[in-house]
Amino acid sequence: MSDEEWERFLRESVTGVPGAPVEPSARAREMERRQQERPGEPEGWRTYTPARPRRRTGWYVTGLVVVVALLVVTLFPQRVAGWFDGDDGGQDGAPQAAESERPREAPGTEPDLRPTLAEPFRGSPAARWADGAAGITVPPAEATGWMDTAQVERALRRSRDFLVAAGLDSRVLRGERPTKAIALLNPHQEDVQEYLRTALSSKAPSGRTDPLLLFSRFRPEQSRLVGDVVKTRGRLTYREGRKGAVEVTADVTFVYPVTPAGGGGRDGEVVRTIVRRQVVMSWDDPARIITEPGTLTLVSYALDMTNGGCSAPTGYFVPPFGTDDKQDTDEAHRVDPYDRSKPIDTSGGTTATGGNCATATRS
Repeated sequence: MSDEEWERFLRESVTGVPGAPVEPSARAREMERRQQERPGEPEGWRTYTPARPRRRTGWYVTGLVVVVALLVVTLFPQRVAGWFDGDDGGQDGAPQAAESERPREAPGTEPDLRPTLAEPFRGSPAARWADGAAGITVPPAEATGWMDTAQVERALRRSRDFLVAAGLDSRVLRGERPTKAIALLNPHQEDVQEYLRTALSSKAPSGRTDPLLLFSRFRPEQSRLVGDVVKTRGRLTYREGRKGAVEVTADVTFVYPVTPAGGGGRDGEVVRTIVRRQVVMSWDDPARIITEPGTLTLVSYALDMTNGGCSAPTGYFVPPFGTDDKQDTDEAHRVDPYDRSKPIDTSGGTTATGGNCATATRS
């Protein structure tokens, strides 16, 4: 080999021969493989492809459902409440919301469960009602008639106090004199004072002088309350009455679970006496009506009751234990004692008892 050929060999060994094939790198081979699998523009070594935005269709649908539900609750509150009323039937059900207006229909049906000494309200809509005075709704006060807002608030509170003293006081329930309730009545209202004298002293009151028209009473030798809870549901309303008076109307249902006195009931017998009262009270302007401060004038009072006795008035509720007080009832006149969607029939006058002893569809 000549010196010129040797020098050319060394030079081509370092710089390479023009046109000679070149072995591709590992990344080049990988890019070629990807290009064959996914034809199109090659992806650069340091390029970035942003992720596609996620669709939020699920959130939009959820939001729409919530808006529709809120609209239904706003427009039809009573109907929505009815969907949840009465389905549980037991004492494990959620408490029912307070009654702020007259319901449109009776509460739903309950499982056919007998009341017991341990669960006296079992199988009854009252299982979800409030206890005692808590079940009587008092509306917000506003200046009305001769009273300012504070005076109306006081009148509403004392109106409820009268209902509590007349229908929930434990001593009155045992047949004692309703002293606290009487103290709230206008002593100058002669017809009411005469009614009280006759009703609370007579051993055989008439329908119009029956103390049960205003006061809940049981003979202690005949029956006793099961526990110390009376379930209630109802409300107060008010408006301006005659001569600027503030007229308060109470419409309340009381549910009294009772058992025979002395434990004489068969298998722990429990009967629920259900009483609905409508009482209209007038808080008169002392400048225009003769009255005493802090007392009310009775305008009217009416009563509906179930399991309280079908015989002649005795001045006490007579629960039908066993075969007691099994008097013929009006089968054509069937009533639901828990239905508060209809007013009490007061066609008999200001002190009406609601007519004949009807047949209750449930207790």
